[in-house]
Amino acid sequence: MILFLNIVFLIIIGYFCYRFIQLLTKLKKDKIFPITNEELIAIRTYPQKVVSLPTFSKQKTAIILYFFIILFVIGMYIIDVVYKKFDTSFYLLAFLPLTYSHNLLNLFAIINEGVLSGTRFVPWKRIKSFQFVPINLNHGYYGYSKEVNDGYELKMIAKFSTISCIVTTDEAKEKLTKILSEHGLTETGVKGDEQCPIIGRDQK
Repeated sequence: MILFLNIVFLIIIGYFCYRFIQLLTKLKKDKIFPITNEELIAIRTYPQKVVSLPTFSKQKTAIILYFFIILFVIGMYIIDVVYKKFDTSFYLLAFLPLTYSHNLLNLFAIINEGVLSGTRFVPWKRIKSFQFVPINLNHGYYGYSKEVNDGYELKMIAKFSTISCIVTTDEAKEKLTKILSEHGLTETGVKGDEQCPIIGRDQK
C-alpha cells in the first residue's frame, strides 16, 4: 500500500512540476490578450482586483511562493521516506497547499498556443467551447460584487476543467470573442439568466 502511495505521489508531484515549468516557459511567449492597459484593467480573476501583467516581473512574488510550496511538498515527502515519520494521511495533507494554490498567480492571458490562467497553461486543443455569462444579482458567485456587476463571466470549457475570468467591458468581451472564435472555439448562447446547453467543437 505504501509503495503504491509513493508511486502515485511521485506521479502527481511530477505533474505539478511539469505544469509549473510549462507555465514559466509559456509566460515568455508574446501575448495576444491583454496587450493594452484598457484590456488589462477589464479582466479580473477576483472581483475586487484586476489581473497583474502577464510578465515575470509582475508575477515574480507569486511564482516564488508557488515554487516554495512545491519544494515544501517535496521536502515533506523526502522526510517521510527517510525517517518514516508520517502515516498514509500525510499524502492527503501534503497536497492541500498545491490544491488550493491554483489561483496563486493573479494571471489571465492568451498566447498563440493557448490560455494562461493562474498556475495553468491550457492549449487550444483541450478547450472545446466558451460562453459569456452576464453578471447580475442572480449570478451564483459574483452577483453581490458591485465591482463587476453588469460585466460577464467568461467560461472556457476544457476537457477536464473550466477556465474562467471576469470581463468588465463590452470592448474586451468583443475582442475575446474574436480571438477565441479565430482559434476554432464555438460560443454557446446565454439568454438572460438562462444558460443554453454547451456545444463543443466535436459536437457540431
